[in-house]
Amino acid sequence: MSLDWRVYCLDTIDKLAVPGCFGSGKSDTYLDWLIAAWGQTVIVAALSLVVALVVGSLVGILRTLPSSPILARAAAVWVEFFRNIPLLVQIFLWYHVVPVLLPFFADTPKLVLVVMGLGLFTSARIAEQVRAGLQSLPRGQRYAAMAMGFTTAQTYRYVLLPMAFRIIIPPLTSEGMNIFKNSSVAFAVSVTELTFFAQQAGEETAHGIEIYMGVTLLYVISALTINRAMAFIEARVRVPGLVASTGGGGH
Repeated sequence: MSLDWRVYCLDTIDKLAVPGCFGSGKSDTYLDWLIAAWGQTVIVAALSLVVALVVGSLVGILRTLPSSPILARAAAVWVEFFRNIPLLVQIFLWYHVVPVLLPFFADTPKLVLVVMGLGLFTSARIAEQVRAGLQSLPRGQRYAAMAMGFTTAQTYRYVLLPMAFRIIIPPLTSEGMNIFKNSSVAFAVSVTELTFFAQQAGEETAHGIEIYMGVTLLYVISALTINRAMAFIEARVRVPGLVASTGGGGH
């Protein structure tokens, strides 16, 4: 069986070969479409990761507040709710149900709804990692900050969180890779990311092997890039002797 990689140089409308493999602007080639889909995947993954980090960090902090058991229980409910509903179901809820229940979401772009669904799903996992990182720190650090007159917010901002984030970089690396791969669920609501491209282009060209191999290669390159970037950061900021506990990491 021979593979014909020239499929990427075909015009997406006329299915004619385009010299140089890039469209002139009037119509795109499948290579143009692949690159655009890769860009959509990166946007979905990056924005979802921002949402997950912000919300997950807040929820993880609330789970470790010693003086607010009600907030800690509410944060635990958040984690269990988002962690125990399949991601694809959550995406469909955001796409089909949320705009009906909350009309101000009615005109929200599909990409934003996917980002919210994927970001909040991942926030539950990151919340558990932040909690584990905070609880792995010696209690003396909290007490020392309180003895110096720090407020609770200052204690977390200046003492606990900088240390906790350093020691949870390995699980955060996994989440960064997972969120990029999980972005493929966006195809279910017709966001033109890599998996959507693979499905459509494979059907249109009858060259599914070449199309899916190309998409797979981009997923691998992207995941390895995230892995290497996080490994570099981890090596620069590692705290010797401190390792986050593994309890409740959400895998």
